[in-house]
Amino acid sequence: MSVHVIDRLVVEDEGEGDAVVCLHGLGGTSNTWSPLMPALAGHRVIRPDLPGSGRSHGAGGPLSIEKMVEAVAAICTRLNVSRAHVLGHSMGTIVAQHLAVAQPRLVRSLALFGPLVAPPDTARANIRARGEKARSEGARGMHDIALALVNASVSADTRQRLPVAAAFVRESLMRQDPEGYARNCDALAACTPAAVERIEAPVLLVTGDEDVVAPPQAVRNMAERLSRAKGVRTVILNRCGHWTPIERPEDCARELRQFLPAQR
Repeated sequence: MSVHVIDRLVVEDEGEGDAVVCLHGLGGTSNTWSPLMPALAGHRVIRPDLPGSGRSHGAGGPLSIEKMVEAVAAICTRLNVSRAHVLGHSMGTIVAQHLAVAQPRLVRSLALFGPLVAPPDTARANIRARGEKARSEGARGMHDIALALVNASVSADTRQRLPVAAAFVRESLMRQDPEGYARNCDALAACTPAAVERIEAPVLLVTGDEDVVAPPQAVRNMAERLSRAKGVRTVILNRCGHWTPIERPEDCARELRQFLPAQR
């Protein structure tokens, strides 16, 4: 594995083969994808910590989804990637959709976990409030945010049967830089939907039946909007919340093993 620092962003670059770019969500890092790495064997896997997150928290300035898209495109340019499968989780799915619209030649396919086009209006105020809590209360605020989100976004079945998965989510959130997390909240709360009707790449959509961020019906509605995509597969995982790659890694890996080889 190589670790690059590109425009103050930390990027992991591992393996050989067709490129796969993995984009984590709010409160995530490149480690969101660690459980799925065996399914990506035979590929070159590029996993950035997005601006304001994880080891890239020092990438300063206001954030927006558009700036994240620009950052991902710049990473691909620096690493000589002209065509890539793009994986996204949660907020990373929004970045991936905008990237597919802005640079269709770059995006070979989309595999989106816990996907959403944009937060509903009712959620935006809560996201902004969460960011303000992180900004004003620091580590104590991140502790409270982590506990609340584990209870809200991880399924009861996962918390009971797979406590290590719940612990991973808690740790991922608690280890975020509070200001960086707040700036990501600002970006997510202000984001606009991508013109998904223009996406032509094949798309895999995976969500949990208990995902309150990307509920099944909203994901089905999203699938209907992807009318120009060269194939759309929608998968609903049982007893699963929003952190699909962490809560149900075997199921997500199975879907990737079927989806990626089919995209030629």
